[in-house]
Amino acid sequence: MASYIHVPDEAPAVPKIDVTVDENDYRPGALKLMKELRPNWRPSEIKMKFFTDGITNKLLGCYVGAAMQDVVLVRIYGNKTELLIDRENEVKGFRVLHAHCCAPHLYCTFNNGLCYEFLQGTALEPEHIRSQPVFRLIARQLAKYHAIHAHNGWLPQSDLWLKMGKYFTLIPKSFKDPEQNTRLSREVPSARSLREELLWLQQSLSVLGSPVVLCHNDLLCKNIIYNQKEGNVKFIDYEYTGYNYQAYDIGNHFNEFAGLNEVDYSHYPERDFQLQWLRSYLEAYKEHKGQGSAVTDREVEILYVQVNQFALASHFFWGLWALIQARFSTIDFDFLGYAVLRFNQYFKMKPEAAALKLPE
Repeated sequence: MASYIHVPDEAPAVPKIDVTVDENDYRPGALKLMKELRPNWRPSEIKMKFFTDGITNKLLGCYVGAAMQDVVLVRIYGNKTELLIDRENEVKGFRVLHAHCCAPHLYCTFNNGLCYEFLQGTALEPEHIRSQPVFRLIARQLAKYHAIHAHNGWLPQSDLWLKMGKYFTLIPKSFKDPEQNTRLSREVPSARSLREELLWLQQSLSVLGSPVVLCHNDLLCKNIIYNQKEGNVKFIDYEYTGYNYQAYDIGNHFNEFAGLNEVDYSHYPERDFQLQWLRSYLEAYKEHKGQGSAVTDREVEILYVQVNQFALASHFFWGLWALIQARFSTIDFDFLGYAVLRFNQYFKMKPEAAALKLPE
């Protein structure tokens, strides 16, 4: 059994540059990186643009000239995110996905981040990911990810329960800020309640028979880049990439239909839409696995049940994650409020999702 990612021997090595970029005074460090990666660029002509969508890290684009043709993205890791993310695994995932034409070029790592190629296209909003033809492109691209062999012949194993168990041990018991403390005790379920739910999830979901595949694990709208001219979508940000249950990755994506800044779970996709999405996904998945492309109604129904139950695990995972971020992150975002939203939606969805039964 293996939960780690095996990088093919022919994948190019990624250089490590001994530079630390200060997130508050980023230009000197970024210029040192560009001196190595783009030696022909004049330092005085290098422009830098901050991208503000992420809530885990700081992201900076470096380029020269008026048109953003050749852009080097510099991602500065967020404070204490090594508690949440296996950075070595992230680089492996990046390299494997690039080898399968699913990811941009990874130029280098540095002491507190990495540099990679900018993908041309539009980062999507919640209204885009349910539209035609975009949702089918997303379904088929995710199927391509899930069909990648990156386990060197081992039987891949999910590390979902291990990771959630680790997160559980890291959640704060209190905050320095009295207002946050009050919210924590009033609005967030108790540690005992969370422990019981985690146990229930593991016992209930690990027996559903969802295959363990190479997952993106964070397929929110802004991580999907749509290139209308080329008629394709690409996924970015591989921090959480790893072996996981197929149904988790899809359920997690469906949860993201609610958006991030103004979360609205009434946008969670209804059954008819899900069935169309899942059929497109399964057709592509079977094609990539060399199993033809004929998909039965029963196969779609099985995946529907698995996905909607694993959507519960996604809410729980990001609820724990947000509690930890509320303690450590320097990014201006209401992580505690986000944790409350995710746990509330978990308990709201649970009765209906838990009642779903796999077809005989």
